[in-house]
Amino acid sequence: MVQATAMIETYAYARAGLLGNPSDGYYGKTISLILKNFRARVLLYPSARLEIKSGKADTPIWQHLEELRETTRWRGYYGGLRVIQALLMRFSDYCAERGLELHDRNFTIEYESTIPLRLGMGGSSAIIIATLRALQQFFEIEIPLQEQATLALETETRELGVAAGLQDRVI
Repeated sequence: MVQATAMIETYAYARAGLLGNPSDGYYGKTISLILKNFRARVLLYPSARLEIKSGKADTPIWQHLEELRETTRWRGYYGGLRVIQALLMRFSDYCAERGLELHDRNFTIEYESTIPLRLGMGGSSAIIIATLRALQQFFEIEIPLQEQATLALETETRELGVAAGLQDRVI
């Protein structure tokens, strides 16, 4: 059982893809490497309500309209909140489909990422995988690595409608 005061901290790192994409003639095979200089970090701990706390990219506060414009042009309209929320949907569906019972204790998720944005380094996938690792610990279940990669991919493709490939999830 998870203790009421237990805090879970997990990480997933950025990646650099060297070769391969599912649509490029390599038949889904990839060669990638982890870049441990950049990471997504997730904290998960028991709480009275289920809560996903905003990360830096989710904060809707700017000094002025021009800062909002510059930030949005660089970051886009996306942050980690929607990625984590989408993973929670896929995770709960996955568990229900396999008859895995989840206890009914609530939790809070906090995240941060040092992975540079919009450079193809798997930032959203790292947030998903770090969160998935924390959820597995909290609910005391184990999901095989290949199925973790599939859950990460489906979080973006099925839940969010994002065109995504296997590079991020495999590494």
